[in-house]
Amino acid sequence: MHAHVILAAGQGTRMRSRLPKVLHPLLGKPMLAYAVETALALNPAKLVVVVGHGKEKVLEALEGYPVEVAFQKEQLGTAHALLQAEPFLKDFPGPTLVTQGDTPLLSPSTLGGLLERVGEGAGMALLTVELSDPTGYGRILRQGEEVLGSVEEKDATPEVRAIREVNAGAYAFDPFLFRALKEVRNENAAREYYLPDLIAIYRAHGKRVAAVRGAAEEALGVNTREELARVEGILLARLRAEWMRRGVRMILPESVYLEPSVELAPDVTLWPGVVLKGKTRIGEGAEVGPYALLEDTVLEPGARVLGHTVAQGAVIAGGADAGPFARLRPGAVLREGVHVGNFVEVKNSLLHPGVKAGHLAYLGDAEVGEGANIGAGVITANYDGKRKHRTWIGKGAFIGSNAVLVAPVRVGDGAMVGAGSVITQDVPEEALAVARGRQRNLEGYARRKREGE
Repeated sequence: MHAHVILAAGQGTRMRSRLPKVLHPLLGKPMLAYAVETALALNPAKLVVVVGHGKEKVLEALEGYPVEVAFQKEQLGTAHALLQAEPFLKDFPGPTLVTQGDTPLLSPSTLGGLLERVGEGAGMALLTVELSDPTGYGRILRQGEEVLGSVEEKDATPEVRAIREVNAGAYAFDPFLFRALKEVRNENAAREYYLPDLIAIYRAHGKRVAAVRGAAEEALGVNTREELARVEGILLARLRAEWMRRGVRMILPESVYLEPSVELAPDVTLWPGVVLKGKTRIGEGAEVGPYALLEDTVLEPGARVLGHTVAQGAVIAGGADAGPFARLRPGAVLREGVHVGNFVEVKNSLLHPGVKAGHLAYLGDAEVGEGANIGAGVITANYDGKRKHRTWIGKGAFIGSNAVLVAPVRVGDGAMVGAGSVITQDVPEEALAVARGRQRNLEGYARRKREGE
């Protein structure tokens, strides 16, 4: 049984952003969510998040997670931040893990290693890594296997700065923790209370301090936009590799963007530049063409999305295809064999099997019957300035090019609408509706106009 505290109170001034640092997104979810989910993977008896800068927004991001929240009014250092969790963990009998909200690459197994050291008798365990460029990190001081201390870079001598083993900011402590925190002093360049000072305090009380060496990648923290991009690149590379191991084909995988919430089946094909976001789910054998963007969209097995298509909140059945350059907005449902071509927009509409809308059409708030054909330039005029209205197009209907169907209106099964018509009344089954001005040819008019007559 252990407790876990996540320190997430910092402002992150180097991010140059009004958004609290721990809320900057990584693959579609806040950085802090990675720290919380890693902590929860170890089933802590208590999980406390210490918040400070941007408290209200951070609390919103924590909704739905089983956490308790402590508040650090003044950002006076990491040791001071941890002390704010004391009311939640007073008299807690087990060890306590402490991690940072801006180190999203830490793994549960690594943190489990810290707990093991405390379980084996160490009073304190900390995660260290060796970096080729340790700039910005606290350096670890050792005497053999004994950890003597961790020195912040701003307080380090040139000799100490040359050390490449650094403090990764993850710790495990025995129940002596909060007594030890009260002994931390702020006699340093920043006048802050540092967690690494607990090393000397634990040693002064005769407690052993152990180091657990981890992978350098796990220690990567985020303090700048460049570091945010680097960490996101690592997360993305891991995600791509995992899906390819599961049978997904990615052509030029380094160009594919996808989020952890996306689900893919074996034999899915993703062409270069594909973007997959939110709750997108792609079935076996489906294909997504180059530079398509799918968000909260379902592709059933065998569906195809061609290049440069944007689909948000849509459902595409097997045997249906959309694009290139199609736009599917929320509520667009394409059944089996539907074809939606270039520059066709579909919103909140059900297209039954076999519907064809090849190009340059808008179908909004509509239901289109099986086998209907939608000509180029067709529009369902669904908005009267105050309310949205629906259009119903029957089975096998044929809607000619540049027709406007002014909702609410019904076109019956097998009916035809002449090109260029503006339809404001229902069209009976098997009827032809023509609603346009009669053509007149004025003989010789063009020649007379050119000659100035």
